[in-house]
Amino acid sequence: MPEPVISASRPRRFSLIRSFVLADFLTLGNGFCGSGSVLAAMQYLVTAQGRWLTLAMGLLPVALIFDFADGRVARWRRQSSSLGADLDSLADVISFGLAPAALGFAVGLRGALDVAILLYFVACGISRLARFNATAVSLADETGKVKYFEGTPIPTSVLIVGLLAILQATDRLGANLWLGAWTIGGLVLHPLTLVYAISGSLMISTIRVPKL
Repeated sequence: MPEPVISASRPRRFSLIRSFVLADFLTLGNGFCGSGSVLAAMQYLVTAQGRWLTLAMGLLPVALIFDFADGRVARWRRQSSSLGADLDSLADVISFGLAPAALGFAVGLRGALDVAILLYFVACGISRLARFNATAVSLADETGKVKYFEGTPIPTSVLIVGLLAILQATDRLGANLWLGAWTIGGLVLHPLTLVYAISGSLMISTIRVPKL
């Protein structure tokens, strides 16, 4: 007697584009702005043309608008995708972690200790987002809403970009960098970089920040 044939059903393919909702496209806009900022900062390093630095800085407030809008749109339409949370975190890492660090390097924070602090800042941003994703459920109330953040949200790094914009407007970048430079054990540190160290440390702290 022949053995019965068992048909193996193939897993259904995941349709990336079809899974996107409107809020996801806004999140991608956030990521595009952050990526564009990094590329513009690189172009500034190559050409030394101030317009590229201005563009690199200007794209990050736009990224912040997209970051604010995607959550509002998702709640307004009562529609979210399985990719939404991951997309948001990945876009935020680029726009509010990597891009501000790239801007810091572009404006003159290039000493060995500066670079170490910039990398620390990015690592703090990544850790901050990972912690939020892991603890969001436990921090939510009975309605499923998270009422507060642990540590400062990573988009607060836009404040650093605002400071850099002021320094650019007053010609205090590069060789004229505000607060100058220190040499510690043969390694260069610009005190301005400590702003990144403080920002990163606040991100991974346990202070409670009400969610607006």
